[in-house]
Amino acid sequence: MRLLDIDFVVKTKDVEEEYPPTLSKNEVPVYLAGLKSKAFQQELKAHDLLITADTIVCFEDKILGKPADYQDAYHMLQRLSGKMHQVITGVCLSSAARTVAFHSLTHVEFNLLYPDEIEYYLEKYAPFDKAGAYGIQEWIGAIGIKRIEGSFYNVMGLPVQKLYDKLRAF
Repeated sequence: MRLLDIDFVVKTKDVEEEYPPTLSKNEVPVYLAGLKSKAFQQELKAHDLLITADTIVCFEDKILGKPADYQDAYHMLQRLSGKMHQVITGVCLSSAARTVAFHSLTHVEFNLLYPDEIEYYLEKYAPFDKAGAYGIQEWIGAIGIKRIEGSFYNVMGLPVQKLYDKLRAF
């Protein structure tokens, strides 16, 4: 948000990140962003604008959530190694009067990751709170990402270019 020169306040609430199994991969993060929005809906005042988001990683049409532990994270990165996957972020813009939701999709291709690189990354950066077990803005992004098609910021968790356009229209 700072990149957009927008003043903001960060608020958090614990929201159960569960979704119906019938949703498509593009619908899942939008649904989860909507759940986060609903958690704050009663608190919105007339001139407030709430922005909520959720990001998922998809590999071979399966959603990779946040890793349960070190072994799960290692396995996820091992699966992504040398391959292409998708990062999809759902964003929800809400005011007291209305809500608009959208998603952004970015294709990410990893270089082949060696076991010692995966171990180093997991031990030093502990990305256990990140979908797909990695953050593109961290060491693994610098050494491991071969290419991306789409928004870099989307992979970080907020597609700021698309968000800006949607905010202007909102």
